[in-house]
Amino acid sequence: MRGVVFSGDRELSVEEFPQPEPGPRQVVIRMEAAGLCGSDLRPYRSSPEALGPRTSVIAGHEPCGTVEEVGAQVRKVKVGDRIMVHHYSGCGHCQHCQAGWTQLCANGSKVYGSHAHGGFADRELVEDYMCVPMPDELSFEEGAACSCGTGTAYQALKRLGISGLDTLAVFGQGPVGLSATFLGAVMGARIIAVDPISERRRLAEGLGAWQTIDPSHTDPVEAIKELTQGQGADASLDATGIAEARANAVRSTRIWGRACLVGEGGDVTFEPTPDIIHRQLTLIGSWTFSTGILEELGNFIVQRQLPLSDLITHRFSLEHAEEAFKLFESGATGKVVFTWP
Repeated sequence: MRGVVFSGDRELSVEEFPQPEPGPRQVVIRMEAAGLCGSDLRPYRSSPEALGPRTSVIAGHEPCGTVEEVGAQVRKVKVGDRIMVHHYSGCGHCQHCQAGWTQLCANGSKVYGSHAHGGFADRELVEDYMCVPMPDELSFEEGAACSCGTGTAYQALKRLGISGLDTLAVFGQGPVGLSATFLGAVMGARIIAVDPISERRRLAEGLGAWQTIDPSHTDPVEAIKELTQGQGADASLDATGIAEARANAVRSTRIWGRACLVGEGGDVTFEPTPDIIHRQLTLIGSWTFSTGILEELGNFIVQRQLPLSDLITHRFSLEHAEEAFKLFESGATGKVVFTWP
């Protein structure tokens, strides 16, 4: 079977791998769609030395497909089932694993696409508890988006308690930020979308943003206050992981507001007393989602007949992986997915 591996310094290759065979509690998935995530750009840009053993690991952690083969003890899914994949494995026994939060495993978790072969391949071998059923009405492309980026945004919005009473500022309009803009608008909030890339701001408008801001030409904190009668946003979400954007997300939030940090990496500097304590701000960290939340999101989208496919702007076959990543890195896209015929 084919699989994409990162070689370092923006080089990748499509290589041949043996077909996986399931153990007693494992499942082989025939891939139907797999999404590109902003976090994939970190290993894509890394040096070969920094990647180390990852140069032999199939990348990708947003897989969605059909169950092709199951181990002898698998009861949760059967051959032919359509599934999304929660891309972490853990011990399966601690309280976090039992609750579907395997990324928080007390005994250490494994990330597929980093520590084990991931979803940029014709087949993927996963543990049975990683498989999440998806409604028939949800497309495989939409399921791939849910399996990381859109699911991450959904969980963050739940943590923030977003409703129609809120004005929400979303910093960064990559796949996670655009998902937050789309879902936040569906939940009734007025969305202020912040991103320096014009294509992303246009996408945000099409997905329901009330206002957009170019932070390369306008101070986003002052612009958000101006749009909210000097109060600031009721809630903010940073999907960039960039220090300046994180600080601006906090500072653009009103007194008694809520700020959620989602984008990973980097650092941030702000002053706790004036920026948080004296403004009674609630600061939240949100890291992806559980298996239960992923299943809930699939049903949420289908029951409300939401056009999540509008988020997806580019589709590639696996043999065009190099072209896909060059375009994705440019930032001039919405969601990018690999698809299989």
